[in-house]
Amino acid sequence: MVKVGVVGCRLMGAGIAEVSARSDLDVVVIESDRAAADAGRARLEHSLARAEAKGKITCAAEVMAHVRVVVDLNELADRDVVVEAIAENEQAKTELLIAVDKIVESPDAIIASNTPSIPIMKLGSSPLVRQCDRHPLLQPGTGPAVGGTSPETMARARAFVEGALGKKAIDCQDRAGFVVNALLIPFVLSAIRMLESGFATAEDIDRGLVLGAAHPQGPRALVDLIGLDTTKAVAESLYEEFKEPLYASPPLLNRMVDAGLFGRGFHTYQWTPR
Repeated sequence: MVKVGVVGCRLMGAGIAEVSARSDLDVVVIESDRAAADAGRARLEHSLARAEAKGKITCAAEVMAHVRVVVDLNELADRDVVVEAIAENEQAKTELLIAVDKIVESPDAIIASNTPSIPIMKLGSSPLVRQCDRHPLLQPGTGPAVGGTSPETMARARAFVEGALGKKAIDCQDRAGFVVNALLIPFVLSAIRMLESGFATAEDIDRGLVLGAAHPQGPRALVDLIGLDTTKAVAESLYEEFKEPLYASPPLLNRMVDAGLFGRGFHTYQWTPR
């Protein structure tokens, strides 16, 4: 059985952990402190309960039994695959990957980053990071994706995603935003600018995309789910690399993040997973 480690249990980290656990893999999730670990466990339990209610899994408790949520980074020592999924900060990610590299025992283990925007070469530039250029970009849910540089690593990452997880994989170059975010971020930023200009309300913008373009959710709800701070960080990373105005973070998004609306901010929800 492949042993999976995930560092960070917010939206993406929890998603990676859940996809792995639903494939009956042994999963350990690392959080920064006990409060964050408890919140991460609650996030996983909530998501699995919804999946069980919809008939996607038969028993949430059995899936959750595959997961341990802890605060000790040394629990990653025996892992075969470790995915970093912390906040979108280049220095923090690089420092974490160096620390993980010293802990993971197997020389064949894949140490990966889940960054949505930072080129992997930047994270892997330190000689202390063993395999940061061997990067499985895992996007859990209905469309996981894998990106990497070496043919050997691509084969191993593809075997993990398509074999162990039973998902599909795509290849892409090591550029900021990769495939999904390079397309997604200009789309959601345009919707924020539309709201900012007074063209339509957040509710009507989202309703228009759901009803008129068959999107499962509108762009405002999607930004709330991703997190306003994460959306802003990804936009800034893309703009830094490409200098394309469509990637520039709109003033409304900047103000909302400055106000501390890091999680959900455009709509009101009954349950907040952040």
